[in-house]
Amino acid sequence: MAIASTPQAGADLTPPPPGRPRSVRPDRRGVPWGRIAGWATLVVVMIVTLVPFYWMLRTSLSNTRALAAGSGELLPVDFTLGAYKRVLGLSTTAEAVSEGGSGASVNFWLYLRNSVIVATLVTAGQVFFSAMAAYAFARLSWPGRDTVFFLFLSALMIPPIFTTLPNFILIKDLGLLNTYLGIVLPGLLMTPFAVFFLRQFFLNASHELEEAARIDGAGHARIFLRIIVPLNQAPITTLAILTYITAWNDYFWPLLVGKSENVRVLTVALGVFQAQTQRGTPDWAGLMAATLIAALPIMVLFAVFGRRVINSIGFTGIK
Repeated sequence: MAIASTPQAGADLTPPPPGRPRSVRPDRRGVPWGRIAGWATLVVVMIVTLVPFYWMLRTSLSNTRALAAGSGELLPVDFTLGAYKRVLGLSTTAEAVSEGGSGASVNFWLYLRNSVIVATLVTAGQVFFSAMAAYAFARLSWPGRDTVFFLFLSALMIPPIFTTLPNFILIKDLGLLNTYLGIVLPGLLMTPFAVFFLRQFFLNASHELEEAARIDGAGHARIFLRIIVPLNQAPITTLAILTYITAWNDYFWPLLVGKSENVRVLTVALGVFQAQTQRGTPDWAGLMAATLIAALPIMVLFAVFGRRVINSIGFTGIK
């Protein structure tokens, strides 16, 4: 049974006068200028970043003679894969010269092997020693630890060029010029950034697991290898990627101590390839092709692990 509601005393029961219905105002929110400016900035940065890569690709797929004519087309000029064949050693000198090449040769596979060896040794050594140093600064208590860490971190303010001459003299006195060890030794141990980066994560590793391991009789080496390292695989992997990219792109130090072709890395070989031009305009198509091939492993590496690198760096700042 429905129950009729009784109007309260004093309530106004007069119906509203007829007239035009009240208009509902639209929700006028401000234009998101901040978001628009952010997207515009990202688009500009993307264009500035990608245009040089596209121009390198366009140049590498062009005929060197057509490029020398001064054509400014956006697409490859007289499309050809000859530059890549010259770099990879798949064409003869006569074929290279006929396409506008300088006739200079690049032992690409030897230089690629040297770059892989140098970058791998630097990465393995630097990550290992930096992780041990970060463990000592983060998990061990010893007199003057914070003072030593502050002094060690102060080395970040020293420009690397200031240590180049002392390192070169040391490598020369040790007789390590034109050797793999001479190239990798300055970067083989640790860097202040690597130690600081890992220390931020080691500080927050589980203390309960460490105490349980100590009760079971585990020493520092076992705790480091069985607890700290497995719990921090993501930042260690990130550091390894960043170190590998840095070692792969290094040019000045390998140029100083690795002049021999047997230990010459790709970055130095590209400069030598350009310097071998005997006449006329350099082989820009070949140089751009070699540069793209040399950068391809790093671009693939960063494309696969780029998100992990960015997340780890951001998480370090939160720490």
